Amino acid sequence: MRRVRDRIDRDYAKPLDVEALARGVHMSAGHLSRRFRDAYGESPYSYLMTRRIERAMALLRRGDLSVTEVCVAVGCSSLGTFSTRFTELVGVPPSVYRERAVTTDGIPSFHAKQVVRPIRNQEAPRTDAHLT
Repeated sequence: MRRVRDRIDRDYAKPLDVEALARGVHMSAGHLSRRFRDAYGESPYSYLMTRRIERAMALLRRGDLSVTEVCVAVGCSSLGTFSTRFTELVGVPPSVYRERAVTTDGIPSFHAKQVVRPIRNQEAPRTDAHLT
């Protein structure tokens, strides 16, 4: 499973799907998905999208690329899917995140990773929720 995770980490911007990952380790896609979820707590696709969103967050903080350019740069082929997944993980759409970009200059890298890491499994707080 580590080889699959390492391949996702390395090749996140390339077209990857579960079938291709499974062929690389001589497993069926279903078996790979079950084993990966057992090992890492999420599906290979979810892990891939999290890696893409993490990289997208860094590119959006730089501020020199449009949301569409970032979407393509991280390997997503659908702007809609990218925006939806970004919003699920980060809590705000990519365009809003870009406007509110958090700079990590001067922050030690281990703290910066905690500040900017996306939240998995739709745990991001809703920004439009009102408490009564």
